[in-house]
Amino acid sequence: MGAPDIVVPVREGLVNPQLRFALRSWVANLAHSRVWVVGHKPPWLHDVRHLPTRQAGTKYQNTTVAVRAACEHPEVSERFLLCNDDMFVMRPVDEMPVLHRGPVRDVERYYAARASGLYLRGMRETAALLAELGHPEPMSYELHVPLPVVKADMVKALDAGRHLDVVHKRTLYGVLNGIGGDRIEDVKILHRAPRFPADATFLSTMPDSFSHGHVGQHIRRTFPEPSRYEAPGRR
Repeated sequence: MGAPDIVVPVREGLVNPQLRFALRSWVANLAHSRVWVVGHKPPWLHDVRHLPTRQAGTKYQNTTVAVRAACEHPEVSERFLLCNDDMFVMRPVDEMPVLHRGPVRDVERYYAARASGLYLRGMRETAALLAELGHPEPMSYELHVPLPVVKADMVKALDAGRHLDVVHKRTLYGVLNGIGGDRIEDVKILHRAPRFPADATFLSTMPDSFSHGHVGQHIRRTFPEPSRYEAPGRR
């Protein structure tokens, strides 16, 4: 079996420096075949496959549409890596492991102490759905790292959560398909400060921490050269 494709939903907007450096990190360190950009294709992209989708909903709904489009496209590899445009692979990974964040109840407690809103509601509604389906103590797969996906299994998960407007699709997919995996802390760096694991295999950033933080400087220093996915002379 060959290396899997990468599928990355991309929001509308001409400027996306995180995607540029994410692609550089994937070329350097993440074994893959093709890259599928689903949604918007920035003009500087080169030699990627593009699946345009209509982005008329919330960011959660738009990414769900994107993932379903990739799963239903016959040319996307049957097993692919679901990535975001802010996921960086900092060290060589020949085969992406399955990783999770631990019990949803612990993740819910973390977010409930800090904020409310659509994301937390979606977490709770996804957990309630999983309980109805026989999984009362689900694991969370809402990590900012690539997720190995089997197309048919993801479609089944999306169908099960079709009525949720903020479905936690990674968690729904992982739990319903019993993918297991190893527990890690999330790798998202929210701040500008120099406190981050510089030796980490995986990193993720916010737009501000990428543009103005020490973690962004570290990522840009690590991948200074354009990748094959960047059109020469296009910014």
